[in-house]
Amino acid sequence: MSSDNPYSKAAGAYGQQAKTTEDQRELEAQALIKAAAEMQNLMDHWDQVSAEDLENVISYNRKLWMLFFDAAAENQDDRPLSLRNNIVNLCNFMFKRGIDILADPKPEKFEVIIEINREIAAGLRASIESNPAAPQSQGDPLNPSNPKFGKKDKPSDDEGGEGNTSTSA
Repeated sequence: MSSDNPYSKAAGAYGQQAKTTEDQRELEAQALIKAAAEMQNLMDHWDQVSAEDLENVISYNRKLWMLFFDAAAENQDDRPLSLRNNIVNLCNFMFKRGIDILADPKPEKFEVIIEINREIAAGLRASIESNPAAPQSQGDPLNPSNPKFGKKDKPSDDEGGEGNTSTSA
């Protein structure tokens, strides 16, 4: 990939930060801020935006929101139904807005998406600050950086203690 791509550096920096951040909410907030910054950059330099730039930024945001959509649709245990429905509705709005921008590109159409990304990121970060000791299990249980990755929440009595000498912290 060409070193002239400004998004390549941003993606690399995000990837490095993601490796050192353990809280799933912080990762999500960082990704939302990255998407908002890329869209803001497009708006600020609209006269220099290529169709490829536009597609790349919309695609990144769409993929990010697809992750939220999938999590809301599949995670039936941790979140109330009303919250999951709100997330799905917000995702649908983001998908439709992206299509609208691609069909009729105008810089002002990014404003609402940028604002939503920033507000959701701020909410995620506020939830971290208000509950910094929240268990990592609130993150993606399939993420290897999650301390509970690959572990059962409650072992049954017939699962012998062989090799299990630690107590839960």
